[in-house]
Amino acid sequence: MKYTRRAFLASTTALAFAPAAFATGGELPFDRSDVIAMARDLASRPYEARAMVPQEWQDLTYQQYRSIRFRLDQALWYGTDTPFNVDFFAPGLYFPRTVQVAAVDAGMNTAVPFDPEMFDKANDVPRLPVDETLGFSGFRLRTEMHRPGKTDEFCVFQGASYFRAIGLHEVYGLSARGLALKTGDPDGEEFPEFIRFWLERPKPGQRNMVVHALMDSPSVAGAYRFDITAGADCVMDVQATLFPREELPHVGIAPGTSMFLFDQTNHNRFDDFRPAVHDSDGLMIRNGAGEVIWRPLANPTRLQVSSFVDMNPRGFGLMQRKRAFSDYADLEAQYHKRPGLWVEPKGDWGKGSVTLVEIPADQEIYDNIVAYWRPAEPMAAGTQVDLTYRLTWGEEPQRTAMPRVINTATGENTFGEGRLAVIDFEASSLFDDPDALSVFVQSPHSETSEGVLQRNPDTGGLRLAFSFQPGDRDHVELRAQLRLGKEPASEVWIYRWTA
Repeated sequence: MKYTRRAFLASTTALAFAPAAFATGGELPFDRSDVIAMARDLASRPYEARAMVPQEWQDLTYQQYRSIRFRLDQALWYGTDTPFNVDFFAPGLYFPRTVQVAAVDAGMNTAVPFDPEMFDKANDVPRLPVDETLGFSGFRLRTEMHRPGKTDEFCVFQGASYFRAIGLHEVYGLSARGLALKTGDPDGEEFPEFIRFWLERPKPGQRNMVVHALMDSPSVAGAYRFDITAGADCVMDVQATLFPREELPHVGIAPGTSMFLFDQTNHNRFDDFRPAVHDSDGLMIRNGAGEVIWRPLANPTRLQVSSFVDMNPRGFGLMQRKRAFSDYADLEAQYHKRPGLWVEPKGDWGKGSVTLVEIPADQEIYDNIVAYWRPAEPMAAGTQVDLTYRLTWGEEPQRTAMPRVINTATGENTFGEGRLAVIDFEASSLFDDPDALSVFVQSPHSETSEGVLQRNPDTGGLRLAFSFQPGDRDHVELRAQLRLGKEPASEVWIYRWTA
């Protein structure tokens, strides 16, 4: 199943239909251990794909599907002292399979019933058949954020195991997933799906909400618990328990999925009035040794995969560092308000690599960037794998003491031979005496110049420029850093130039 970014964004305006059999059930006890037991049971049996909704639902046009709008006054817990509301989404179009949703209150869970009065639709939506396959395709969470007495949405779960969130005054951008399998593999990617959800009812005054999810896929089943706190940043503490049906040699833990079309490194490929178009502009890593790495993203002409080998990473994530409207000049998309996503492992994740997959894209509707942790050893069939980590969504969800890279540009070296790389570092007290700084520029593939370091009067920081000679190579790996004595004075900039 292929999900485009535009379809995912469009899906947040609709309500869903719940299966009658699920909606009529009574209260049942609930605990996270129940979800783990369900996942274990699923993994012990052959995988069975869920039925699709009737073809008429799948044939809805983009505009018809979008016109099925949820009535906010019909939200779960609306009009009560519960500080969160939950809206639901319709099936159809890009979402042909449904999920079951239950509300949990005082340890008892009750199915969320379907009510036709909960939604409105446009006149051009045809009469649609109703059968046992119909149900929710997902939901969104709302709470009071910055408007007293009114709720704002801040989190959405919909499609496969995708979910996304925003902090205060932000707009949706990149997504996360429960699990990534075989991303970028020649035989194709497998998309695990969340098939059931349990929503714990928050108490009055509570700022966090807990969501449980049951995941299934041909090669793995799993149980997830999301403890979600809304605010300036949206913070999610995630517990995942996985049960592989078969050996998983290529699994992606805590994957983030984003879009990068162009910026100053490749604008010449796009005839576009905007200076840049992307949901994220770089991958940030804090490796197990404490080194801070910044890898600007690229839209390559062919698939490329980069692996950053590590032991017990401290964190990684896709970031959107350019925050000014003028960086994008897009009144509709508002790319300057898209969040970054930081992944912070809890406990030891052992040996593996932060993996970045960059897929060629010619339009901004496609999510062509994926970043995740790939364990060095395969997950064995029949085992139980427990993982915990924190996801932080926000304007700057992770900040270190190292001065950040705030811009990367490349182009022909008009002052000599080869190519020119230009890196801007933000202002920092470490740069008070530029003459005390050392410049380190390296490449295993190309001869590079020593680099010129200058003060940038516009940013107040420093600009490093150096040339490199790609020759006949189709790609060149580059690495640069500023140092003060033996200590780092900037992030490590790592870039892959491609012909």
